[in-house]
Amino acid sequence: MRRPAPIPPEWGSAFGVAQARDAGVGRGRLRHPRFERPFRGVRVLPGIDPPVDDPYERQARARLAAARAWLPRMRETQFFSHETAAAIWGAPLPLVAEEHPGFPVQASVFGEQPLPREPNVAAHRASALTTAVVARGSVRVASPASTWASLGRLPLFDLVALGDFFCREWRSGVGRRQAGRTPLATRDQLRSAIEAGRRVGNPRLRRALDLIREDSWSPRETRVRCILIREGLPEPELNVDVFDDDGRFLACLDLAYPARKAAVEYHGMLHASTYPADVERLARLRAAGWTVIEVTAPLLATPGVLAARVRDALR
Repeated sequence: MRRPAPIPPEWGSAFGVAQARDAGVGRGRLRHPRFERPFRGVRVLPGIDPPVDDPYERQARARLAAARAWLPRMRETQFFSHETAAAIWGAPLPLVAEEHPGFPVQASVFGEQPLPREPNVAAHRASALTTAVVARGSVRVASPASTWASLGRLPLFDLVALGDFFCREWRSGVGRRQAGRTPLATRDQLRSAIEAGRRVGNPRLRRALDLIREDSWSPRETRVRCILIREGLPEPELNVDVFDDDGRFLACLDLAYPARKAAVEYHGMLHASTYPADVERLARLRAAGWTVIEVTAPLLATPGVLAARVRDALR
Protein backbone atom coordinates (compact mmCIF):
# COMPACT_ATOMS: atom_id res chain seq x y z
CA MET A 1 0.00 0.00 0.00
CA ARG A 2 1.31 3.42 -0.94
CA ARG A 3 2.52 5.53 1.99
CA PRO A 4 0.46 8.72 2.42
CA ALA A 5 1.99 12.16 2.15
CA PRO A 6 3.32 13.61 5.43
CA ILE A 7 0.81 15.17 7.80
CA PRO A 8 1.52 18.88 8.39
CA PRO A 9 3.85 19.05 11.43
CA GLU A 10 1.85 21.87 13.02
CA TRP A 11 -0.96 19.38 13.61
CA GLY A 12 1.16 17.47 16.10
CA SER A 13 0.94 13.73 16.68
CA ALA A 14 -2.88 13.66 16.98
CA PHE A 15 -5.49 15.33 14.78
CA GLY A 16 -9.19 15.12 14.08
CA VAL A 17 -10.63 13.48 11.00
CA ALA A 18 -12.87 16.53 10.42
CA GLN A 19 -9.80 18.78 10.60
CA ALA A 20 -8.03 16.61 8.05
CA ARG A 21 -10.99 16.54 5.67
CA ASP A 22 -11.34 20.33 5.87
CA ALA A 23 -7.69 20.51 4.82
CA GLY A 24 -8.36 18.30 1.80
CA VAL A 25 -7.07 15.00 3.13
CA GLY A 26 -8.91 12.17 1.42
CA ARG A 27 -10.71 9.26 3.10
CA GLY A 28 -8.18 6.80 1.70
CA ARG A 29 -5.28 8.49 3.44
CA LEU A 30 -7.15 8.58 6.73
CA ARG A 31 -7.76 4.82 6.54
CA HIS A 32 -4.07 4.04 6.13
CA PRO A 33 -2.89 1.45 8.72
CA ARG A 34 -0.07 3.81 9.67
CA PHE A 35 -2.50 5.74 11.86
CA GLU A 36 -3.70 4.66 15.29
CA ARG A 37 -7.38 5.23 16.18
CA PRO A 38 -7.62 5.67 19.97
CA PHE A 39 -10.89 7.66 19.77
CA ARG A 40 -13.68 8.02 17.25
CA GLY A 41 -12.78 10.69 14.73
CA VAL A 42 -9.12 10.89 15.81
CA ARG A 43 -5.96 9.75 14.07
CA VAL A 44 -2.60 9.47 15.81
CA LEU A 45 0.83 9.12 14.29
CA PRO A 46 2.82 6.27 15.87
CA GLY A 47 5.11 7.37 18.66
CA ILE A 48 8.85 7.55 18.11
CA ASP A 49 9.97 8.02 21.71
CA PRO A 50 12.79 5.65 22.70
CA PRO A 51 11.86 2.95 25.23
CA VAL A 52 12.59 3.61 28.89
CA ASP A 53 13.36 1.21 31.74
CA ASP A 54 11.68 3.28 34.45
CA PRO A 55 8.10 2.00 34.86
CA TYR A 56 7.02 5.33 36.35
CA GLU A 57 8.22 7.15 33.24
CA ARG A 58 6.54 4.59 30.96
CA GLN A 59 3.21 5.11 32.66
CA ALA A 60 3.59 8.89 32.68
CA ARG A 61 4.19 8.79 28.92
CA ALA A 62 1.14 6.57 28.42
CA ARG A 63 -1.10 8.99 30.32
CA LEU A 64 0.22 11.97 28.36
CA ALA A 65 -0.19 10.13 25.05
CA ALA A 66 -3.83 9.41 25.90
CA ALA A 67 -4.41 13.09 26.73
CA ARG A 68 -2.81 14.25 23.46
CA ALA A 69 -4.90 11.77 21.50
CA TRP A 70 -8.15 13.07 23.00
CA LEU A 71 -7.35 16.76 22.47
CA PRO A 72 -8.92 16.91 18.98
CA ARG A 73 -12.26 15.85 20.51
CA MET A 74 -12.04 18.05 23.59
CA ARG A 75 -14.64 20.83 23.88
CA GLU A 76 -13.99 24.29 25.29
CA THR A 77 -16.19 23.47 28.29
CA GLN A 78 -14.03 20.47 29.25
CA PHE A 79 -10.68 20.31 31.03
CA PHE A 80 -8.21 17.64 32.13
CA SER A 81 -8.45 16.64 35.78
CA HIS A 82 -7.48 14.01 38.36
CA GLU A 83 -4.67 11.63 37.27
CA THR A 84 -4.50 13.07 33.75
CA ALA A 85 -3.98 16.56 35.15
CA ALA A 86 -1.32 15.23 37.53
CA ALA A 87 0.52 13.66 34.59
CA ILE A 88 0.33 16.94 32.64
CA TRP A 89 1.90 18.74 35.61
CA GLY A 90 4.65 16.08 35.74
CA ALA A 91 3.60 14.82 39.16
CA PRO A 92 4.70 11.37 40.45
CA LEU A 93 1.64 9.11 40.35
CA PRO A 94 1.75 5.62 41.91
CA LEU A 95 2.32 2.65 39.65
CA VAL A 96 -0.55 0.68 38.17
CA ALA A 97 0.01 -2.98 37.31
CA GLU A 98 1.98 -3.31 34.07
CA GLU A 99 -0.71 -5.48 32.51
CA HIS A 100 -3.17 -2.60 32.84
CA PRO A 101 -4.77 -2.19 29.39
CA GLY A 102 -4.40 1.58 29.31
CA PHE A 103 -5.12 4.79 31.11
CA PRO A 104 -8.50 6.43 30.60
CA VAL A 105 -8.43 10.16 30.06
CA GLN A 106 -9.75 11.97 33.15
CA ALA A 107 -11.81 14.99 32.10
CA SER A 108 -14.21 17.30 33.93
CA VAL A 109 -16.89 19.88 33.23
CA PHE A 110 -18.49 22.50 35.45
CA GLY A 111 -22.11 22.40 36.46
CA GLU A 112 -24.55 20.90 33.96
CA GLN A 113 -22.29 21.15 30.93
CA PRO A 114 -22.46 17.99 28.74
CA LEU A 115 -20.18 15.21 29.95
CA PRO A 116 -17.88 13.52 27.46
CA ARG A 117 -19.37 10.07 26.88
CA GLU A 118 -17.07 7.74 25.01
CA PRO A 119 -14.85 4.76 25.75
CA ASN A 120 -11.54 5.44 27.51
CA VAL A 121 -12.72 8.77 28.94
CA ALA A 122 -13.65 9.03 32.63
CA ALA A 123 -15.93 12.03 33.01
CA HIS A 124 -16.46 14.09 36.18
CA ARG A 125 -18.60 17.03 37.23
CA ALA A 126 -16.71 19.77 39.03
CA SER A 127 -17.73 22.79 41.05
CA ALA A 128 -16.24 26.22 40.45
CA LEU A 129 -16.15 26.59 44.25
CA THR A 130 -13.67 23.73 44.67
CA THR A 131 -11.83 23.57 41.33
CA ALA A 132 -9.69 26.13 39.53
CA VAL A 133 -8.80 25.69 35.87
CA VAL A 134 -5.66 27.16 34.32
CA ALA A 135 -3.88 26.99 30.98
CA ARG A 136 -0.89 24.72 30.62
CA GLY A 137 0.34 25.84 27.23
CA SER A 138 -2.76 25.51 25.05
CA VAL A 139 -4.40 22.92 27.32
CA ARG A 140 -7.10 23.55 29.94
CA VAL A 141 -6.21 21.67 33.10
CA ALA A 142 -7.12 21.72 36.78
CA SER A 143 -4.67 23.80 38.80
CA PRO A 144 -1.98 21.98 40.80
CA ALA A 145 -3.79 22.54 44.09
CA SER A 146 -7.15 21.44 42.65
CA THR A 147 -5.52 18.41 41.06
CA TRP A 148 -3.97 17.32 44.36
CA ALA A 149 -7.22 17.79 46.26
CA SER A 150 -9.11 15.68 43.70
CA LEU A 151 -6.97 12.60 44.36
CA GLY A 152 -7.96 11.88 47.95
CA ARG A 153 -8.72 8.25 47.16
CA LEU A 154 -4.99 7.56 46.74
CA PRO A 155 -2.99 6.05 49.63
CA LEU A 156 -1.59 8.47 52.19
CA PHE A 157 2.09 8.25 51.22
CA ASP A 158 1.25 8.80 47.55
CA LEU A 159 -0.71 11.93 48.43
CA VAL A 160 2.27 13.20 50.42
CA ALA A 161 4.60 12.53 47.47
CA LEU A 162 2.28 14.46 45.15
CA GLY A 163 2.11 17.34 47.61
CA ASP A 164 5.90 17.34 48.03
CA PHE A 165 6.23 17.61 44.24
CA PHE A 166 3.74 20.45 43.86
CA CYS A 167 5.16 22.43 46.80
CA ARG A 168 8.86 21.89 46.19
CA GLU A 169 10.96 24.99 46.80
CA TRP A 170 13.79 25.16 44.27
CA ARG A 171 16.47 26.30 46.67
CA SER A 172 20.05 27.07 45.75
CA GLY A 173 22.86 24.66 46.60
CA VAL A 174 25.82 22.81 45.11
CA GLY A 175 24.77 21.31 41.78
CA ARG A 176 21.08 22.12 42.28
CA ARG A 177 19.38 22.94 39.02
CA GLN A 178 16.70 25.55 38.40
CA ALA A 179 17.35 27.34 41.70
CA GLY A 180 14.73 29.99 42.28
CA ARG A 181 12.09 28.34 40.12
CA THR A 182 8.59 29.07 41.40
CA PRO A 183 6.86 26.07 43.03
CA LEU A 184 3.69 24.87 41.34
CA ALA A 185 1.69 25.29 44.55
CA THR A 186 2.05 26.17 48.21
CA ARG A 187 0.83 24.30 51.26
CA ASP A 188 -1.60 27.16 51.92
CA GLN A 189 -3.06 26.67 48.44
CA LEU A 190 -3.43 22.94 49.06
CA ARG A 191 -5.15 23.68 52.36
CA SER A 192 -7.52 26.13 50.68
CA ALA A 193 -8.34 23.53 48.03
CA ILE A 194 -9.46 20.95 50.57
CA GLU A 195 -11.30 23.50 52.71
CA ALA A 196 -13.28 24.87 49.76
CA GLY A 197 -15.85 22.06 49.90
CA ARG A 198 -16.46 18.34 50.23
CA ARG A 199 -13.70 16.11 48.85
CA VAL A 200 -13.31 12.39 48.40
CA GLY A 201 -10.84 11.25 51.06
CA ASN A 202 -10.91 14.57 52.91
CA PRO A 203 -9.55 13.15 56.22
CA ARG A 204 -6.68 11.49 54.37
CA LEU A 205 -5.94 14.70 52.47
CA ARG A 206 -5.70 16.57 55.78
CA ARG A 207 -3.31 13.98 57.20
CA ALA A 208 -1.21 14.19 54.04
CA LEU A 209 -1.08 17.98 54.23
CA ASP A 210 0.55 17.79 57.65
CA LEU A 211 3.31 15.57 56.21
CA ILE A 212 4.08 17.58 53.07
CA ARG A 213 7.49 19.28 53.00
CA GLU A 214 9.05 21.76 50.58
CA ASP A 215 12.50 20.23 50.00
CA SER A 216 11.80 16.64 48.98
CA TRP A 217 13.09 15.63 45.57
CA SER A 218 11.55 12.23 44.86
CA PRO A 219 8.54 10.12 45.86
CA ARG A 220 10.79 7.37 47.21
CA GLU A 221 12.51 9.86 49.51
CA THR A 222 9.05 10.92 50.63
CA ARG A 223 8.11 7.34 51.45
CA VAL A 224 11.30 6.81 53.47
CA ARG A 225 10.63 9.99 55.46
CA CYS A 226 7.01 9.06 56.13
CA ILE A 227 8.00 5.56 57.29
CA LEU A 228 10.56 6.95 59.73
CA ILE A 229 8.03 9.40 61.18
CA ARG A 230 5.37 6.70 61.43
CA GLU A 231 7.83 4.44 63.25
CA GLY A 232 8.36 7.11 65.89
CA LEU A 233 11.77 8.39 64.78
CA PRO A 234 12.68 12.07 64.68
CA GLU A 235 11.94 13.74 61.36
CA PRO A 236 15.10 13.98 59.23
CA GLU A 237 16.28 17.08 57.41
CA LEU A 238 15.97 16.89 53.63
CA ASN A 239 18.60 17.29 50.93
CA VAL A 240 21.35 18.55 53.21
CA ASP A 241 24.61 19.78 51.70
CA VAL A 242 27.57 18.40 53.66
CA PHE A 243 31.09 19.86 53.68
CA ASP A 244 34.28 18.65 55.30
CA ASP A 245 36.30 20.60 57.85
CA ASP A 246 38.15 22.39 55.04
CA GLY A 247 34.93 23.52 53.37
CA ARG A 248 35.05 20.99 50.54
CA PHE A 249 31.68 19.72 49.34
CA LEU A 250 31.12 16.05 50.17
CA ALA A 251 27.53 15.27 49.25
CA CYS A 252 23.92 16.35 49.20
CA LEU A 253 22.12 13.88 51.46
CA ASP A 254 18.58 12.68 50.75
CA LEU A 255 17.69 12.58 54.46
CA ALA A 256 19.98 13.45 57.33
CA TYR A 257 20.35 13.90 61.07
CA PRO A 258 23.32 16.31 61.06
CA ALA A 259 23.68 16.47 64.85
CA ARG A 260 24.23 12.68 64.87
CA LYS A 261 26.11 12.62 61.54
CA ALA A 262 23.63 10.00 60.33
CA ALA A 263 22.43 9.92 56.71
CA VAL A 264 19.75 7.94 54.88
CA GLU A 265 20.27 7.53 51.14
CA TYR A 266 17.76 5.94 48.75
CA HIS A 267 19.10 3.89 45.83
CA GLY A 268 16.58 3.17 43.08
CA MET A 269 16.93 1.36 39.79
CA LEU A 270 17.91 4.58 38.04
CA HIS A 271 20.99 4.90 40.26
CA ALA A 272 22.73 2.04 38.41
CA SER A 273 24.34 4.46 35.97
CA THR A 274 25.80 6.51 38.84
CA TYR A 275 26.87 3.54 40.98
CA PRO A 276 30.66 4.21 40.85
CA ALA A 277 30.18 7.88 41.77
CA ASP A 278 27.75 6.93 44.54
CA VAL A 279 30.30 4.49 46.03
CA GLU A 280 32.97 7.19 46.15
CA ARG A 281 30.56 9.78 47.54
CA LEU A 282 29.48 7.51 50.39
CA ALA A 283 33.08 6.53 51.08
CA ARG A 284 33.97 10.21 51.54
CA LEU A 285 31.04 10.65 53.91
CA ARG A 286 32.03 7.65 56.03
CA ALA A 287 35.64 8.82 56.14
CA ALA A 288 34.32 12.13 57.49
CA GLY A 289 32.59 10.27 60.34
CA TRP A 290 29.08 9.90 58.93
CA THR A 291 26.97 6.77 59.36
CA VAL A 292 25.12 6.09 56.11
CA ILE A 293 22.06 3.84 55.82
CA GLU A 294 21.54 2.84 52.19
CA VAL A 295 17.91 2.13 51.33
CA THR A 296 16.94 -0.13 48.42
CA ALA A 297 13.51 -1.32 47.31
CA PRO A 298 13.70 -4.54 49.40
CA LEU A 299 14.60 -2.57 52.53
CA LEU A 300 11.84 -0.05 51.82
CA ALA A 301 9.41 -3.00 51.75
CA THR A 302 10.38 -3.88 55.36
CA PRO A 303 9.67 -0.66 57.29
CA GLY A 304 10.47 -2.19 60.68
CA VAL A 305 13.97 -3.20 59.58
CA LEU A 306 14.57 0.22 58.00
CA ALA A 307 13.47 2.00 61.16
CA ALA A 308 15.65 -0.25 63.34
CA ARG A 309 18.74 0.56 61.29
CA VAL A 310 18.13 4.29 61.54
CA ARG A 311 17.38 4.02 65.25
CA ASP A 312 20.69 2.22 65.80
CA ALA A 313 22.53 4.93 63.88
CA LEU A 314 21.02 7.62 66.11
CA ARG A 315 22.10 6.03 69.37
